[in-house]
Amino acid sequence: MGLTSSKFVRTALLLTALCGSLAAAPQLRLATTTFGPYSIASGSNAAAQSVEVYNAGDGTLSPTATSSVPWLVPSVGASRACQTVVNKPACLPIQFQFQTASLANGSYSGEITVSDPNALDAPQIVTVIVKMGGGIPNSLNLYVAPNGSSASASMSSSNFIPSISTTTTDGRQWLSLAASGSGSFSFGVTYTVTATDLNGMAESTYQGSIGFSGSSFGPDNKTVQVNLQVTSQPIAGLPPEIPFYHVVQNSPKQTMAVAVTNQGLGSLTVSGTSASGGTWLSVGNTGTTINVTADPTGLAPGVYTGAITVASNAVNSPLSVPVQLSVVAPSAPFAYYGGAVNIATYRATDSVAQGDIVSVWGEQLCDQVYTASAVPLSTQLGTTSVLVNGVAAPLYFASSGQINIQVPFETQPGLAVVQVQRDGQIGNGVSMQVASRAAHILPLPATQYGIVQDYSQGYAFAMPPTSSYPSQRAHAGDVLIIWSTGLGQSNPPVATGAGAPGVEPLARIPAGTVLVHLGDRFSNSGVDLVPDYAGMTPTLVGLYQVNITIPSNAPKGDDVALYLELGNAMSNQVLVAIE
Repeated sequence: MGLTSSKFVRTALLLTALCGSLAAAPQLRLATTTFGPYSIASGSNAAAQSVEVYNAGDGTLSPTATSSVPWLVPSVGASRACQTVVNKPACLPIQFQFQTASLANGSYSGEITVSDPNALDAPQIVTVIVKMGGGIPNSLNLYVAPNGSSASASMSSSNFIPSISTTTTDGRQWLSLAASGSGSFSFGVTYTVTATDLNGMAESTYQGSIGFSGSSFGPDNKTVQVNLQVTSQPIAGLPPEIPFYHVVQNSPKQTMAVAVTNQGLGSLTVSGTSASGGTWLSVGNTGTTINVTADPTGLAPGVYTGAITVASNAVNSPLSVPVQLSVVAPSAPFAYYGGAVNIATYRATDSVAQGDIVSVWGEQLCDQVYTASAVPLSTQLGTTSVLVNGVAAPLYFASSGQINIQVPFETQPGLAVVQVQRDGQIGNGVSMQVASRAAHILPLPATQYGIVQDYSQGYAFAMPPTSSYPSQRAHAGDVLIIWSTGLGQSNPPVATGAGAPGVEPLARIPAGTVLVHLGDRFSNSGVDLVPDYAGMTPTLVGLYQVNITIPSNAPKGDDVALYLELGNAMSNQVLVAIE
């Protein structure tokens, strides 16, 4: 009667984790977890900044703060009236002292870990990004093909620059600039420069400029020279940076494959690669695929920076891209705050349901990669288990950075706590909101459509035909299968970790619980449908299907909205195609 649950469980990306006791437990909250990019003048130490910490639970919060880099020195200040957090009477400031005078011009990032061993949702990490010498460059080189295409580049400032002008030497409007962001230390301003090949522009180099003035940060006040080359040669493209995050000390080396794209014309050929910054970093290539390898063997905990250089026959060769490696010491499992979410929407603000499929994200969660091989699911894979309010949860999949679990049906609605246990070590606890039912339709990756199959057309996905998926527009009278999670306990009930029955009586959701709506939720159009079947997918764990027959009065088109209604609650919205 359908798809295997493991296919969707292993590929889903999610957010949350849980642990600890709910009695009088403080809950760590930060006003923000990302600062910058912050512009600092060369050879100077910037003024101290701070982020506010507050308690969202009971008891007393006693945070500490540590830094991953020597140029960023945190400390916890005395309790004070909140300045950036509303509806909270008192906050604790985490103050940042910058010791940046010795840093060369360029971009740097550091992490401040805010901890409290007695608090839920701790530790949490604040990422701080600084731009020594400022984030406005002296010049930009852009390349476009002579076919009306565009090329863009970004620059940043920690404050809004009030006066900006763009000019071109030939007088044509091929150069433009757009700004986004608030212009504060926490959230700087990003300026996106775009150059476009206009009709009649011959292959040549064109010059323009962007004037910045009125900034309170002196180095931002400059004229940026922009050189645009219109060319029929290949134009190489790489990501702006290639980061490796939180590799455990002396763990196996990791390799990331990065494609060098051709944003121009002709055929792109990579002729060589090189790496700088230390023996931990190496690079090679197979054709236009670059294999970047970070090896933490023998490295002490800390942040390591390097760069790779790629040579090619492109007009903009060679390209250089920064690489950053953060090495952390071996520790107990660490679950990310907001790192346990349902596998459909990936939103930490969404409730999960009793019996739901949840992915817990973090670090050092498991020593190997394991996939459940039998039903009922075990509550342990390797030496790893996951507790939800102290009860072991069934596991679908476990790896160092991700564990997929079924929330036990016995979990009471409300705040729950998830905790990962590995090799006898118990990790931190993070909170998760649980409801009796919280419906979510599984989305089809890289589309706005749902995993909705047309049983009447050989299980084709109900969407316009595409080469990526077997698909076909649905018709009136067709039976659609809507694959879902979070519909809660069934009748007859199914035990936690067990597969749903494969014969009658099937594990149905009580009649009247679920309605299906075809049509946009923000208009009065569309139709409500009582499902032909709503319940657990036979023999599978935690996966549901809602079957409907498309009526003759259903909305038509390639973007018909579809969602589930459970009383006053609605699922996420996906699209289907009906003709």
